[in-house]
Amino acid sequence: MIRKAHAVWRGTGRDGEGNLTTESGVLKDSPYSYRTRFEGQPGTNPEELIAAAHAGCFTMALAFRLQVEGFNPTELSTEAAVSLDQDGGSFRISRSALRVRAVVPGLDGESFKRLAADAEQNCPVSKLLKAEITLDASLA
Repeated sequence: MIRKAHAVWRGTGRDGEGNLTTESGVLKDSPYSYRTRFEGQPGTNPEELIAAAHAGCFTMALAFRLQVEGFNPTELSTEAAVSLDQDGGSFRISRSALRVRAVVPGLDGESFKRLAADAEQNCPVSKLLKAEITLDASLA
């Protein structure tokens, strides 16, 4: 399975702007810019999208893990906080902090923590954040 997204940027890094579109159409020409990334202007940014992907992936992985153990969660609510930090003359994403709160009838706290840790380690997005990245770059 391969999922795709497309980014188009026009102008300089600080004064330019772009649009993001996903294959599914959930994002269609969604605006992003320096202002949406660093100044809180409406629009999206890469860190917000990574946070959404990590929260969604982890929560689904946890639901599957609980199911395997015979538990049916009433609700799993996860927040992912992705940190963008200055790193010399550039920036780096240094952390994704997951915070999950759950209602799982019949499950004790210690077992929940163990299953949540397993889900975090095996969530594909958690693995991606530790993965090798390849790049194919050429001028048109």
